[in-house]
Amino acid sequence: MAVGFLQRERIVAPPGWSRWLIPPAALSIHLAIGQAYAWSVFKNPLAATMLEGNPAAGTLTALPFTLGIVMLGVSAAVFGTAVDRNGPRWAMFIATVCFSVGFLVSAFGVWIGQYWLVIVGYGLIGGIGLGIGYISPVSTLIKWFPDRPGMATGLAIMGFGGGALIASPWSASMLSAFGATGDNARASGIALAFLVHGIVYAVFMSVGWILVRVPPDGWAPAGWHPAAAKTGTLITTANVSAKNAIRTPQFWLLWIVLTFNVTAGIGILERASPIFQDYFPDAGTQVAAAAAGFVAILSLANMLGRFIWSSTSDYIGRKNIYRVYLGVGALLYLLITLMGNANQVLFLIASMLILSFYGGGFATVPAYLRDLFGTYQVGAIHGRLLTAWSTAGVLGPIIVNAIADAQQATGHKGPAVYTPAFSIMIGLLVIGFICNELIRPVNERYHEPVGEQAIGTTGAKAA
Repeated sequence: MAVGFLQRERIVAPPGWSRWLIPPAALSIHLAIGQAYAWSVFKNPLAATMLEGNPAAGTLTALPFTLGIVMLGVSAAVFGTAVDRNGPRWAMFIATVCFSVGFLVSAFGVWIGQYWLVIVGYGLIGGIGLGIGYISPVSTLIKWFPDRPGMATGLAIMGFGGGALIASPWSASMLSAFGATGDNARASGIALAFLVHGIVYAVFMSVGWILVRVPPDGWAPAGWHPAAAKTGTLITTANVSAKNAIRTPQFWLLWIVLTFNVTAGIGILERASPIFQDYFPDAGTQVAAAAAGFVAILSLANMLGRFIWSSTSDYIGRKNIYRVYLGVGALLYLLITLMGNANQVLFLIASMLILSFYGGGFATVPAYLRDLFGTYQVGAIHGRLLTAWSTAGVLGPIIVNAIADAQQATGHKGPAVYTPAFSIMIGLLVIGFICNELIRPVNERYHEPVGEQAIGTTGAKAA
């Protein structure tokens, strides 16, 4: 139960409060936890210092990130109802504490030479911060922007995709300055970098929980009325609880849709640099630099897709935008599979679009949930749905890496290394497309009684 200044009742917006202050509050959280996408900058320094000579160094340095993504989904599912009940300030505060403490525990682990503490700190504790921080602004944004939910959530979740664009160069320069890279790399430099991360992110994320407010009961944007605004058969004016939502076929169809859309995106994102080098090995001495540029461009596409596509969904509908993500995504995978390395520009454009659909899928799904289940416990429902991310975070890399390793072991080179994996991605996207087509309005038997809906959408009573 939230107490004191963390209580929902303490952050009800006064008259005249601008709802445009809420997206910056959300961005302060998402830009910080988006650092997770920049974990790779720590891999080589950790391997060269704490894990030098360990044949499993590559796997071990991936464990903190992998556990963090798994915990993101798990913690979002477990704590989703508490986030809705206690309010966004409580949730953002808990996320700030967990994410920052994760870095501090990791710093201590490196300092005393105990790598398991890095896994526990960044992966377990920090991963809990990732999950709570990821969902904490969602229901609040949707309530402040019922007229443009896709745009609002896209703006915030864009920060998660863009966090690495800030964190990656910042972390790399810090590691270099602290002597954690090069021939004489010191583990103490990594510890110091982790320490600075923990302190800076604690301050930066605090802007979010200090600034955030919830709208007063009965508030609506000027000139906006829910009944008049309802357009499209999937958009409901009723509400469904998180407990009932997971009993509906719509939830599980959307779970499959998100799982396979994320799997397809991670299929390229997780192995982006090796994929580029395998496809275009004739770039000479510049191939590594070109591959690094490819990774940066994909990160930018991931970030921009979260805002552009989710905003577009406000106009063409959530079901239609997922038809684009899944249907066009399957065609793009087919293009790069059939085209091989014949045209580098087309390969780049197709990959960018696939990654923009990956990011757009994340940003659009909260608004899709709101359309189907209402605003009653959308944060809790979103948290449960994010277990799809945890599943895809394991499934995508396994499909691409395992098949690529097997293909290379049998003598395949170039695009042929990825043909079977990309063919599987096409199949998954087609299945996702079919599941999206099967989504219909939620049956009335799952709706909350009108009196309970009113209680659930006010104050701290959305149990």
